[in-house]
Amino acid sequence: MQLNPYGEYAVLLAASLANNWPENRDEIEQRTREVGMTMPFPVRRNDHQETRQVIDDWLRIVDADSDHQRAELLNQQMSQASAYPRMVDHDGEGWHLHYRDDGQSMPQVLRSVIAVGTALHITTRGMHRLRRCEAEPCTQVVVDITRNGRQRYCSVRCSNRAAVRRHRNRQS
Repeated sequence: MQLNPYGEYAVLLAASLANNWPENRDEIEQRTREVGMTMPFPVRRNDHQETRQVIDDWLRIVDADSDHQRAELLNQQMSQASAYPRMVDHDGEGWHLHYRDDGQSMPQVLRSVIAVGTALHITTRGMHRLRRCEAEPCTQVVVDITRNGRQRYCSVRCSNRAAVRRHRNRQS
């Protein structure tokens, strides 16, 4: 039984958008499909720009200086995205919860899904499970979904680059 349907995929979607911003609205919607969101979004003229604001707001949560600040920023996002959770059955997915009202725009839906998903992710896995890559000069977002909770790098490439840097520092 899955009690956290939004946590992992929502933060992975947010990180994907933050790390590789799509050039247009259709690419944003394609990313939502890749993580399993199946409901169509009504097309609105400012979807691309307003979704960028959603991601910029989410990045402030990623970059928060403390757990308390992260929680405060996340609570602000959830208050802007609040809707009654509702049970829905669409697109052959079976019954599940939506944390949004019907007919909302893409940016509104993504704000809700990403805010609730991020809150679920960090409250169930740990506040430290959302950060920036530690391999300088990389600034990609790392969503730690590992079993041990120690992911520090966004990719194997960055992990290797950091290891080489540490090795060279020890040699000098």
